[in-house]
Amino acid sequence: MLVFCVAALLALGWVMLYSSSMVQVGARYLVMQLVWGALGVACCVAAAAMDYRLLKKLALPLLVVAILLLGLVLAPGIGTKVNGARRWFSASGIRFQPSEFAKLAVIIALAWYGERFQRQMSDWKRGVVIPVAAVGLVLALIFVEPDRGTTILLAALSGLMLLVAGARWHHFVPPAVLGVAGLAISIWQDPMRLKRVLSWMALEETKADAGYQAYQAMIALGAGGWTGLGLGNGRQKFGFVPEHHTDFIFSIIGEELGLVATLLVVVAFVLIVICGVYIAWNSSDTFGLLLGSGVSFLVGLQAFINIGVVTSALPNKGLPLPFISYGGSNLVVMLAGIGLLLSVARRARAPEEIARIRARLIEGRDDNPFRARPELPEPAKGVS
Repeated sequence: MLVFCVAALLALGWVMLYSSSMVQVGARYLVMQLVWGALGVACCVAAAAMDYRLLKKLALPLLVVAILLLGLVLAPGIGTKVNGARRWFSASGIRFQPSEFAKLAVIIALAWYGERFQRQMSDWKRGVVIPVAAVGLVLALIFVEPDRGTTILLAALSGLMLLVAGARWHHFVPPAVLGVAGLAISIWQDPMRLKRVLSWMALEETKADAGYQAYQAMIALGAGGWTGLGLGNGRQKFGFVPEHHTDFIFSIIGEELGLVATLLVVVAFVLIVICGVYIAWNSSDTFGLLLGSGVSFLVGLQAFINIGVVTSALPNKGLPLPFISYGGSNLVVMLAGIGLLLSVARRARAPEEIARIRARLIEGRDDNPFRARPELPEPAKGVS
């Protein structure tokens, strides 16, 4: 089910990418996305074939590399500045966004940390202060690019992973309040982003200015009706929705394929999250539990934010729709994450052990399903 949903979203993304950009650039975006998709599928297969437990040794090095890349991209002459944000490395027309790599690095690092200190996660210092300080450095570097959307996404993802790892929820109140206050102050001091929030609150009044793209996206969704105008027959892609091939491609899906198609996309993402949580629940160790949960939360949260922005349920955040929006870095990272989920699934608990755990839960003898899990022995050589 997981593979089917991801494959269906990939196919839909390629079709809609060509449909939304064929007039402006022909098949250029489609060809580039196919190349990135092939690389992403290769990473997915490689990640699924490897033993995910090998990543424990690479958790800290990957996090250090992510921090270094995020620092380098801010340096003038190294990082590429586009629309006032310095988020990319560019070479020969190819862009790489280090914040996408940082998403996986943070997930792997927190999964390792949660297993390493699983019996101390309820403490204030071990459960909140140390991991929040480490993740906070990553968030700070992404924040100053600036990339508020990814910052919010990673902050929420990290908080959920730490809660699953055993941290006390009330320990998150002080850092959460500080984070929200800091974000509010930064938006208040940033005229462009403040205008976005205000336009979201009064979309009709700002439809010709800051709320133009969001308003045009709503027109596209409304014009599609139940079954859409037909593939290739959308009108909003002709310059009315500027980011129709990236962050707002969901509106083009709604216009050309209708409400039924958009609901199927939502269902596909819900199924991916359910499959991911099921895989994490049945993982063989705490590292697999946290790794699977992190990847599932990443896909689910990013899809939720993107669809929320396109439907004007949330202010504009500038996050791509996983597996569908144009963008190589995000596509490769998302497919690599799915590969890690498949790796966790391949080494899940035996069915008999799962049945015993469920029996204990039903009988009330195990009130914490996310308790510390014993490490299973490594498989003997030559044994599948």
